[in-house]
Amino acid sequence: MKAEHKRNALNRLKTIRGHLDGVITMVEEDRYCPEVMKQISALQASLERVNRIVLQNHLETCVTDAVRENRAAEIVDELMETMKYTAAVTGPAPTLTLEETQ
Repeated sequence: MKAEHKRNALNRLKTIRGHLDGVITMVEEDRYCPEVMKQISALQASLERVNRIVLQNHLETCVTDAVRENRAAEIVDELMETMKYTAAVTGPAPTLTLEETQ
């Protein structure tokens, strides 16, 4: 991983870790649900930003190397498989009914 991307990702992840500890405390203290949900959404957005940093690094390093080595089809397939797990690409998760969450 490029040093700049690694530093940026690690800094963000360490901030997220602290934020997550705060949300865990909120749950332990039975804080008002919408407040907890708002913080969880903020964590998800922060993780998505880290994911974009990792993706940018991947495109700038692994993908460009693969194209140079005539492995474009292989790297595109790999990237498409990885993108299945990215909500920005696949859309929101299906809505659960109350019975499914219990």
